[in-house]
Amino acid sequence: MSGDLTPMGQFENPYFGMDHAAASAAWSPAADIVETDSAYVIEVELPGVRREDVDVTLHGNELVVTGELKERKRDGIFRRRVRKVGEFAFRVTLPGPLREDDVEASLAYGVLKLYVPKAETTKSSKITVTE
Repeated sequence: MSGDLTPMGQFENPYFGMDHAAASAAWSPAADIVETDSAYVIEVELPGVRREDVDVTLHGNELVVTGELKERKRDGIFRRRVRKVGEFAFRVTLPGPLREDDVEASLAYGVLKLYVPKAETTKSSKITVTE
């Protein structure tokens, strides 16, 4: 009995652990959305993505982040792939009116940070209850 418990040939498949359709389809990156009184702050995880390979658009209240994580050239035989590559898309519909001309976007350390200000800030006020 040999000590090898792995099936022959599985490491030659660069998509081992992913089915081929999933590996070639567009994927959606993980993201956090935080609402403050004056804005929405969205952080989208895009490790390895270059700034010029990302597009951010705001269509009404729908924020769309698209782009591509390009495969980098490697030497040697690919033994395993679990990281996603290729085209990605992230979409979210934000409630309420937005100030689309004041949206800010920055990409640093693999995180795209978007600041989307609300058109009107929500104010709290005490309401007196009468008889």
